[in-house]
Amino acid sequence: MSETVVQRFPNLPHAVVLAIAGLMGSMNYVTAQQALPICQPPSAGEYLLLVVSPTADNQKQLRNALPNELKSTTCQYLTETVTRIGGFNKIDDANRWARYINNIVGLSAIITTRPADVPPPQTVAFNPKALGEGYAVLVDYFNRPELASSVGQVVGGDVGFASYGQRPYLLAVYTTNQKEAYSTLQKLNERGFAAYLVDSRKVMLLRSNVRSQ
Repeated sequence: MSETVVQRFPNLPHAVVLAIAGLMGSMNYVTAQQALPICQPPSAGEYLLLVVSPTADNQKQLRNALPNELKSTTCQYLTETVTRIGGFNKIDDANRWARYINNIVGLSAIITTRPADVPPPQTVAFNPKALGEGYAVLVDYFNRPELASSVGQVVGGDVGFASYGQRPYLLAVYTTNQKEAYSTLQKLNERGFAAYLVDSRKVMLLRSNVRSQ
């Protein structure tokens, strides 16, 4: 227990002083978390790992498990304290490190990216949000964001960019109409796209329109 805390409350019972010390420690922890910088978005074509690591112990374990060549920073992502690990050029590499972190450290990582044709962060808000209840038709673009234009022609509208199961996809349709979702899925598969129908509540929308504006 800190001597400063004891001197500050000399007439209080020992247990009360301990409680105050613990409360002050918690306040200091919260203040430290609030001072964290906002996470920087990925560069064009970069795959980014965001590892939820709310405590100093989590962050230390993660640093000890990562090689020095991997650049990592602690930052604020939405309402979470995360460790940002960037520099991956391939989805397979990002997936491999996400599995490694989960197996070795026991922490969960999400993968996010930005297609090469999306404008820089100055013109694109980095504000992911979860979709609501309904159906999402996703298309695996195989690291070729230019496919968004072709998908858009099939669905007759804008194509978004989303994350599902720690992987990025093109978002062809988000709807509460099951018949519309199945119809879109069939159209895309008939045109040769690798399309999937999933529960939209498990999809994180990264950008509503992939194409440059």
